[in-house]
Amino acid sequence: MDELALAQRLIAFDTSNAEGLRRAAEFVGGWLESNDIKASQTESRGLPVTTAEVGPEGAPTLVLHGHMDVVPGSREMFEPRIDGDQLVGRGAYDMKGALAVMLLVLHDLRDQEDVRLRLGIVSDEESEEEANRGSDALVASGFVGDFAITGEPTNLQVGVQAKGVLAVRLEVQGRSAHGATPWLGDNAVVKAVEVFRGIESLPFARHSSALFDRPSINLGRIMGGDALNKVPDTCVIDVDIRFLPDQDPDEILGQVSGLPDTRVLATFRRPPAVVEPDSPFVQGLCEAASPHHPERVMSVGRDGASDAVSFLAVGVPAVEFGPVGDGHHGPSEWVSISSLRSYRQALEGFVKTFPGMAAA
Repeated sequence: MDELALAQRLIAFDTSNAEGLRRAAEFVGGWLESNDIKASQTESRGLPVTTAEVGPEGAPTLVLHGHMDVVPGSREMFEPRIDGDQLVGRGAYDMKGALAVMLLVLHDLRDQEDVRLRLGIVSDEESEEEANRGSDALVASGFVGDFAITGEPTNLQVGVQAKGVLAVRLEVQGRSAHGATPWLGDNAVVKAVEVFRGIESLPFARHSSALFDRPSINLGRIMGGDALNKVPDTCVIDVDIRFLPDQDPDEILGQVSGLPDTRVLATFRRPPAVVEPDSPFVQGLCEAASPHHPERVMSVGRDGASDAVSFLAVGVPAVEFGPVGDGHHGPSEWVSISSLRSYRQALEGFVKTFPGMAAA
C-alpha cells in the first residue's frame, strides 16, 4: 500500500470520537501485524494507544510519534477526495498523512540492523484534558529513545519550538433587566466580547521573539443568557492563549485576572516545546529533508502546541516534522500527495545516518 492509499484509509475513520478511534486503532494494529510488525495496544483514559518497534534492541533508538484523533467535522470531511496534488479531508494534514508515512517507514525498515525504530500513536492530542494524557503515559511506560519526531504539520521544515497553551475559562458579570429595556441592564454577553478584546490588548499579547511574531489568542466558546427576553447577567467564555516559549503563563494569567468584572474559573496548561537548533539530530534531519524540499530546510517555530513536550520533559530531544499541506482544523484541510513521498524519503534517509548522530 502506498502513502496515498494508506492516508485515505486513515482519513475515512471519524476519529473525533472514541468509537472511531477504536476502529482506527484496530485497523492500524491489523495493518502492522499483517506486515509482520508486532504491535501493542493499550489505553490511556479509555482511548487507544498503539505502539510498534522494529530493529535490534540496544541500537540507537529513534521514536516516531503522532496522534490519530482529529477535531470534529461534517460527514463529508471523512470522505477523502483528490484535487490535483491535494488529498483533502479531516486530518489529512493534522496528521493522518504523516502517520501513514510513519507506518510505511516502519515497514520499509523492519529488516535493517542499525537503528531501533519505535512508533507510538496516541488518541488525545486534541483533548482539553490536562492530566493523564496519552503521550505522557507513553513516555512514563519507558517508550523513549535518543530522539523523537512528532509528525505535526511543518511543511517539511523542522519545528524546534512550539507555543505553550494557557486556556482560560472566564466568568464575566453584568446586570439583568427586561429584554424590552436593555438600557436598564448591563449585558454580560456584550461585556464578554469586550473582555476578549481587552485580552488582545494586554501587554503580553504584543510580545515577539526570533521565531514568533506574537502569541495566539482565540475566543473558542461563549456561553451566556438563559432567556430571550432577559438581559444576561452572566457570561462564560473560553479563551485559548498560545504563549511564546520565553513568556511566563502565570504573568499572563495575572494580566487577564486584572480585567474588571472578570473571574477566572478554570485553566488548562501545556508547556512550550524548545529543542536546541544546533543539536546533531536537528541538523541531520534538516540535511535529510533538504533534497526533497524546493527551499532550504531550516529550524522553525510552530504556532500550535506540541506533544513533543512529553519527551522533552524527560530529557529526550524532540521536534515536529511533517509533510506539506494547509487548512488544518478548517473545512478544506489538505496534504500534498507528492510531499508524502518526499516525507517518506526524508525520514528513511534520516534513519540511515541516525547512528552517527546518536554517537555525536
